[in-house]
Amino acid sequence: MNSQLLAVALTFLTTILLAIPFGKYIAKIYGGQKTLLDPIFTPIEKLIFRFSGINASKQMNWKQHLKAMLTINFLWFFLGMFLLMNQGWLPFNPDGNPSMSPDLAFNTAISFLINCNLQHYSGETGMSYFIQIFFVTFLQFVSAATGLALAAMIFKSLSPKKQEDKDAENENKIGYLRGLGNFYNYFLKSCTRILLPLSVVVAAILLFNGTPMNTEGKDQFTSLEGDTVNVSRGPAAAMIAIKHIGTNGGGYFGANSAHPLENPNFLTNTVEIIAQMIIPLAMIFALGYFINRKKLSWMIFSVMTIGFLLLTIPTILTEIGGNPAISRMGINQSAGAMEGKEVRFGTPASAYWSIATTVISTGSVNAMHDSTMPLSGMMQMLAMMTNAFYGGCGVGILNFYIYIIIAVFISGLMVGRTPEFMGKKVEAREVKIAMIVALFHPFLILVGTALASYGIMNIKDIAWLNNPGFHGFSEMLYEYTSSAANNGSGFEGLGDNTPWWNISTGIVLIMGRFIPIIGPLAIAGLLANKKEIPESAGTLKTDTSTFGLMIFAVIFLITALSFFPALTLGPIAEYFTLYK
Repeated sequence: MNSQLLAVALTFLTTILLAIPFGKYIAKIYGGQKTLLDPIFTPIEKLIFRFSGINASKQMNWKQHLKAMLTINFLWFFLGMFLLMNQGWLPFNPDGNPSMSPDLAFNTAISFLINCNLQHYSGETGMSYFIQIFFVTFLQFVSAATGLALAAMIFKSLSPKKQEDKDAENENKIGYLRGLGNFYNYFLKSCTRILLPLSVVVAAILLFNGTPMNTEGKDQFTSLEGDTVNVSRGPAAAMIAIKHIGTNGGGYFGANSAHPLENPNFLTNTVEIIAQMIIPLAMIFALGYFINRKKLSWMIFSVMTIGFLLLTIPTILTEIGGNPAISRMGINQSAGAMEGKEVRFGTPASAYWSIATTVISTGSVNAMHDSTMPLSGMMQMLAMMTNAFYGGCGVGILNFYIYIIIAVFISGLMVGRTPEFMGKKVEAREVKIAMIVALFHPFLILVGTALASYGIMNIKDIAWLNNPGFHGFSEMLYEYTSSAANNGSGFEGLGDNTPWWNISTGIVLIMGRFIPIIGPLAIAGLLANKKEIPESAGTLKTDTSTFGLMIFAVIFLITALSFFPALTLGPIAEYFTLYK
């Protein structure tokens, strides 16, 4: 057990050490500086822009960024719906997987579009190879790149203004909106220079460790019991790589990274957990390098890491402690609570993954969260409810930006000064937007859970829950939490492939993705167009440990006040039932 704990600690430390130089590399990409990959990707990018007719050097304001993002996402959604509802007759379908129903296609198309990958189907039987290659893998690239491109716009909005921006302000140009880079340029570079190279490396490691990468149908083998077992194959390695690099989480196989072909051994487990954390952590340091405020990025990293450890350490200790109900039966639990876990990974690595994947918003699993102890399940939900520690590709910065604005406003009130952030006044309009975004997240989760609870209590013949009572409530709460946080993991005792769950979570998925994106973009755009205020002795320092504690307090209070009653009805009540 001690060696497993040491392996977890070394994995986390390695991720941080890799993220710092990688963050510097990302800052160079978005800042237009030279990198080692320029000779490879610059000609490719120029060819793509020439073919598409896009002027990548044209500056776009925040409204143009938003319009471009929503337009391409709108087109991808309808393309996804068409492909999923017609995959039965499309090519590369050696196993004969059928087309999806309209409600399942609706949920799946939205889910992969918004970087959530909430799968209400089993991967190997629910999708053809054609869909896995040309739709799922494609969307896992572009959905991650979308978040990264928008985070780059936030970076640009926080950077010092150029002379032409200052001149426009001095001339009081009506309707002037500051240029914040080019969405398509950020988007393409995110795909080619960040996501693609890392995915190639991870896919190669998986391939050499036994993950399949072919277009053949099911294979057969005879088990020890003498039964003939069909085993799915296909182009798994490539999809699994971008599933983690892009913090997507969509499993090629139904068991996700608990499947022996998707995650064969402890080495691949370590590589996959580093892969899903590397970009979110690197983006924190990239911010500091981009705006030349490294102290600010370290403050953000410290707040996020404290939150991450406060969720991770109790989860590992709880899972190592085992299940008291099994202990009362006289069964040895020296390996910890092993129900729903893989022996090849062990309890500590599985518990660490469960928090990393919910904090990062990847949503992939190497163990069944439905089988974890009640307090572990609560920690997994809290990781998604806070939705502010590391986060997904790009969107983690956007979520944290909202809490910075709220903390700046509260701090300004406490010291009796007009709130300022990075030399810009934070006024009523920005604070209202931030509060709407912060409160909209719990609104989606709690309203969805309440409606589902009403349905299960008052509508007959609904077989949603395999586990009634407190745990059943947790299953429903987890599903909407995962949907609103764009996570995609689930308590799989829930029968979620029904019209109710497909449509209701689909709506939550859309709103949970785009409202938290639109809000920070609007705030960043509004602040970017304000005149810079010179720093003075009375300026609130936003890169100090004191301000970091203020942000943490804001996150804690909003989360606690919003979700504690619901958690009391679910995992907390289940805990007291189990340990009575």
